[in-house]
Amino acid sequence: MDDESTSGVPAGIAAAWGVRAPATKGPKPGLTLDRIAAAGVAVADADGLAAVSMNRVAKELGSSAMSLYRYVDSKQDLLTLMVDTALGTIPTAAPDEDWRAGLVRWARGFVDAARAHPWTTRVAITAPPLAPNSVAWFEDALCCLRDTGLAEAEKASLVMMLSGYVRNHVMLMGEVQAHFLEAAATPHEAMRGYSDTLRRLTDAERFPALHAVLDAGVFDHADPPDEEFAFGLQRILDGIQALMRARA
Repeated sequence: MDDESTSGVPAGIAAAWGVRAPATKGPKPGLTLDRIAAAGVAVADADGLAAVSMNRVAKELGSSAMSLYRYVDSKQDLLTLMVDTALGTIPTAAPDEDWRAGLVRWARGFVDAARAHPWTTRVAITAPPLAPNSVAWFEDALCCLRDTGLAEAEKASLVMMLSGYVRNHVMLMGEVQAHFLEAAATPHEAMRGYSDTLRRLTDAERFPALHAVLDAGVFDHADPPDEEFAFGLQRILDGIQALMRARA
């Protein structure tokens, strides 16, 4: 593929697809794109996204920051490749999988990858999927919707919506775990404390709907994150099914 056909594509992304080699000026390259992305992932896993910089990743590789620019155009280019590496490959589909089972497999696989590398949900999304693994995940979800009778634009929108749900769930639950649940001895204790606080701060006349929830004991215990995720996921899939019926 020539330079004109990859015009506007970040150098790291083009190289990840194998359509552009690293810059040839200067000394012989001693790194690879895979090593650079893996080093960035290791830094983010160990010390968080804020610790990732061109200098820090280069130091982990025993190289200089300037040497990284032979492979990536910018830190954002590096972050995109790091997310792609952390995302990994797609869970294998079952032979008799229907659209709903396929999207459950896809969403659970995505959640597992994001939970293993929670910093990925903090990387700004500056463009639609472009790196190899990200495009493969996009393709897989679209394939799950192939025989639903929905319009192609609807399929793409639904995949983006489902992706947003996964990212938001992982980010929200991570924040709750780090800043709320860990302050108590157990998650159940944290939620009971929240319930008791709401009862002291509010009255049933002004907040009748909230007190109906409190009286039902909803906040007296902490549901496992998987149960919370599964409930929301099934409601999204119910909505997709309703749309399919409307289109039919």
